[in-house]
Amino acid sequence: MRYNEKELRALSRQPAEMAAELGMRGPKKGSVAKRRLVKLVVNFLFYFRTDEAEPLGALLLERCRVSQEEPGGFSISFVEDPERKYHFECCSQEQCQAWMEALRRASYEYMRKSLIFYRNEIQKMTGKDPLEQFGISEEARFQLTGTPRDGWSCIGSRLDALD
Repeated sequence: MRYNEKELRALSRQPAEMAAELGMRGPKKGSVAKRRLVKLVVNFLFYFRTDEAEPLGALLLERCRVSQEEPGGFSISFVEDPERKYHFECCSQEQCQAWMEALRRASYEYMRKSLIFYRNEIQKMTGKDPLEQFGISEEARFQLTGTPRDGWSCIGSRLDALD
C-alpha cells in the first residue's frame, strides 16, 4: 500500500486519542528500548524522538495483534509477519492496559463491526434502519454477523519509517 508522506506528516500533527512517552523497541534482534513520544491518531501509531516534531515512523493498526508482554509492557505484531514485533514499555500496568484497549479499538475493522452491531441493535429496538436517513442502504459491505468483543486484536499492517 502506498502512502502520501505529506499527508502522513500532517496526520501526525492532529490531536491524538492518546499520547505518551513510552519505551519502544523495534523488531530488529538486539535492539534496545528507547524513549519515544508515541501518538495514536485514528488508526496510525506515530512515534517520534522526544525532542523532535517530525515522526520517525508510523504503524498502521490494521491486521495486527496487540499482546501483553510483561507487566507494564505490550507488543504489536502483524498478521503477515508475526515474528516482526514492536515492544512498548509503560510506566504502570494501568497505562499499559489503557494503551492496549485504545490500540485494539483503533482499527477500521473494529469500528466497522461496531457500526454493524449497533445498527442492528437500533433496528431491532425501533424497527427502522438508523442509517437510512443518511442514504445508506442495506448494502452487503455493512452486513456481518457477530458482535464486537472486548480484547479483539487489531486487524492491521505496518508502515515503515517515513524517511
